[in-house]
Amino acid sequence: MHLLNLGILAHVDAGKTSLTERLLHAAGVIDEIGSVDDGSTRTDTLALERQRGITIKSAVVSFPLDGVTVNLIDTPGHPDFIAEVERVLGVLDGAVLVVSAVEGVQAQTRVLMRTLRRLRIPTLVFVNKIDRRGARHEAVLAQLARRLAVPLVPMGRPVALGTRAARFEPGLDPGAVDVLADHDDALLAAYLDGEVPDGRLRAALADQTRRTLVHPVYFGSAVTGAGVPDLITGVERLLPAADGDPAGPLSATVFKVERGPAGEKIAYARIFTGALRVRDRIPFGDGGREAPEDGAVGRGGGAREEGRAVGVREGGRAGGGGVQAGRPEGRVTALSVAERGAELRQDSAGAGRIVKVWGLGGIRIGDALGAPGRAPEHHFAPPTLETVVVPGPATDRRALHVALTQLAEQDPLIDVRHDEVRQETSVSLYGEVQKEVVQATLADEYGLDVTFRETTTICVERLTGRGAAVEFNKKDGNPFLATVGLRVEPAPPGTGVGFRLEVELGSMPYAFFKAVEDTVRETLGQGLHGWRIPDCTVTMTHSGYSPRQSHAHQGFDKSMSSTGYDFRGLTPLVLTDALRRAGTRVHEPMHRFRLEAPADTLGALLPVLTRLGALPQQTVAQGPLCLLEGAVPAGRVHRLEQLLPGLTRGEGELESAFDHYAPVSHGTVPERARTDHNPLSRKEYLLNVTGRVSG
Repeated sequence: MHLLNLGILAHVDAGKTSLTERLLHAAGVIDEIGSVDDGSTRTDTLALERQRGITIKSAVVSFPLDGVTVNLIDTPGHPDFIAEVERVLGVLDGAVLVVSAVEGVQAQTRVLMRTLRRLRIPTLVFVNKIDRRGARHEAVLAQLARRLAVPLVPMGRPVALGTRAARFEPGLDPGAVDVLADHDDALLAAYLDGEVPDGRLRAALADQTRRTLVHPVYFGSAVTGAGVPDLITGVERLLPAADGDPAGPLSATVFKVERGPAGEKIAYARIFTGALRVRDRIPFGDGGREAPEDGAVGRGGGAREEGRAVGVREGGRAGGGGVQAGRPEGRVTALSVAERGAELRQDSAGAGRIVKVWGLGGIRIGDALGAPGRAPEHHFAPPTLETVVVPGPATDRRALHVALTQLAEQDPLIDVRHDEVRQETSVSLYGEVQKEVVQATLADEYGLDVTFRETTTICVERLTGRGAAVEFNKKDGNPFLATVGLRVEPAPPGTGVGFRLEVELGSMPYAFFKAVEDTVRETLGQGLHGWRIPDCTVTMTHSGYSPRQSHAHQGFDKSMSSTGYDFRGLTPLVLTDALRRAGTRVHEPMHRFRLEAPADTLGALLPVLTRLGALPQQTVAQGPLCLLEGAVPAGRVHRLEQLLPGLTRGEGELESAFDHYAPVSHGTVPERARTDHNPLSRKEYLLNVTGRVSG
């Protein structure tokens, strides 16, 4: 039987989890349909999900259809949990995008459809809630076409809208042939010659849906079941089955990590090729996690070597003839797969399967199992907000640190940062709802009482020029047995950190080069103003070390020989000096906004937008409405949302999403408290690292 890994995606409250329940019931997996309001759904298993009636974590459940087994993945709808959706996208064969017939297209709907199109994931659209008062048909179709801007093929029409008797009458829309002919010259020719046979039309529909050229649209109700059988038929006939060579080498990707009852790590992975078996010992990770031990050093002390640039690693990938560290390995102790709504333990699983894996203690989200995969791609913006976690009077700080670390395993983008000096811990967030969920999770699952400080915006720093610095072994107060020279240069946004060499790779042990590169990447997490520097090129221009020193009849004299500690200690000072000479500028996250409001409120809106630092770039009159598009600082979006109803008599509609970073142009330049040993102050840094202020 074929496999299909199907994602259910939607904006919040579109009825996505209710549709999942209805699909499971229609397939005969469950006898009674669960209710989101009652907290009895199959996929919302967390206590917090049941209490709040929202999906927070993705969940996998399986059901059989005619000739295909569907692994259904229910995903969160709230934008604060978009990272959970992102991790699922890479394992899907197809998707159903759910839209409410009452609320219509929302900002999240547009973001999801753009991403599904970019990743070429075949997608059906299900317009839900046709039984609700206020449900619309033609208006929602027009809105889908206008705001999603994708080719749509209605698969029928709803009748008795807004009543419990609402139903879906299937039948290809007469305009379907026009939409399909746009992508099929042979079909267009047949259409011009006469009537196109229904079989030919449906074959073209299936082909173009699988190639993500068009998107079939169904109407229905997850509550009453209207339209759901037709949607199931579409899933069976229009979406592609999972592919992959079961006899090939193992290649799988981890998209979710959780902790079991005994605290053990459990990984959820999609197998693309090969097979995974219990007791298999498999490599996992991204290929650059573990650095080699500081071992015996090689020949010579190494001075500056001019010549070809050689990358140890660039952007996390092997580059320019460099060497990568080995990947960790682990032994699989147990496997399970989803089967007919339940979880089934198995000894092996093959290509196309989604599996739960036990035994890989160091596993992380995004890791490849077996053959190295592509680095995880980020399809949505990173979090742009952060807050400090404030422990309650009776909360144990160590227990809090452990709990936050475990939460970060499940959602790496919360990016736990600990400031040893101030004894403060901060986390990154997408929004206020996520903050409330973190607070409730710490209370319910760990028994820890916390509050949060005011949420602030996460900025970045970008280089404004080039800079270079060098410190030589045993010279000018350098207390470290190492020579390090670095040059920093700007790089285009989105290219990441590149590390290159202008010294021979064999001029000193690889472990020392690795120590420098790893420390460079870590140090760039806090620039001159304390913000991360995400994009730049760092070139190592000088290198040197003190070879292993031994005395007669005695062992290795560590005090006279270089170790990785020397390179890790010196690199932040050299890099910070180079950054000072290059200069950096703080950039804040900007959201692209789309604001629809009555035209007569434009006079009140524009001054407020200006005060909030927004930059309207386009204004279009649409009858009694006006459409404003532009950019606004991310930190001001919440305030704009609060002011909008009063400015537009409650008729304004705002959509916004992260778009880019721009230089801070108003107010004081934001500074971020440092959590490192502060290489900006040489005296303070050396005192923290070595216990003295000079060599």
